[in-house]
Amino acid sequence: MIRLAVRVARERAEPVLAELLELAPGGLEECDAGPEAVEYVLYGAPGELPALPQLRAAARDALVDVSSSEVPDTWEDRWRGFHVPVEVRGLRVRPPWEPPREGVLDVVIDPGQAFGTGAHPSTRLTLGLLAELTPDGALADWGCGSGILAVAAAKLGWAPVLACDIEAPSVAATRAAAAENGVAVEVARRDLRREPGPWAPTVLANLIRALLVQVAERLERPPERLIASGLLPHEVDEVVAAFGRQGLCEVRRREAEGWAAVELELHAAPQRGGADDDRAR
Repeated sequence: MIRLAVRVARERAEPVLAELLELAPGGLEECDAGPEAVEYVLYGAPGELPALPQLRAAARDALVDVSSSEVPDTWEDRWRGFHVPVEVRGLRVRPPWEPPREGVLDVVIDPGQAFGTGAHPSTRLTLGLLAELTPDGALADWGCGSGILAVAAAKLGWAPVLACDIEAPSVAATRAAAAENGVAVEVARRDLRREPGPWAPTVLANLIRALLVQVAERLERPPERLIASGLLPHEVDEVVAAFGRQGLCEVRRREAEGWAAVELELHAAPQRGGADDDRAR
């Protein structure tokens, strides 16, 4: 088994991921490589993986490092050991080989389908903010990945739940996760850089800073409530300001392990002409 790792600048991670998934349509693993970088990892037998020059070309000027290494025969068991259940405010996200536990809301996610089972701090922060809300209608998950947030929302009682992602493997993974968990999630393939996500009164957006700012600028109809995450603490004010120009104001902010998430609510009509954002701290 061969492990190919491509480390790229975090600011450029989204378009690089799209390029890499063209080379590895079966999916890849996303690893946190610190505040400035993201590492994408592909596993496969010799001859089944893209060549290193192809990976360098896909990353282009965002490339920090690319490496190749052999993985021991015990890799599959060790890989499973990395994916342990995550518990956040009564929600328990677990891989399918872990048994359920009474007294918590069970969410089953297969990490082999996409990018993990909720261990990343930005996902846990979003789950925490979501779990504190009272379900009151439709919810949309913009950039659904492996479907953790969308499925958790449906389990909590939000309905209908809409989800979208630019990557076909993520769309397939979310649909599979919804079926595995016995919930209804309507999933579509959509490029948030070019078109708006499905509208709902409540929206989850676990994305990178640059994409969140783009999404804010392109909003045609702001949601009544938005939870934005995938941010470093120093990036939050810029994102709050971008959505503030659409009438959304900060009501809660959470930080953990060097990451941040923020909840915003619609308090005013969208501002035009670059007026200062209205913030509620």
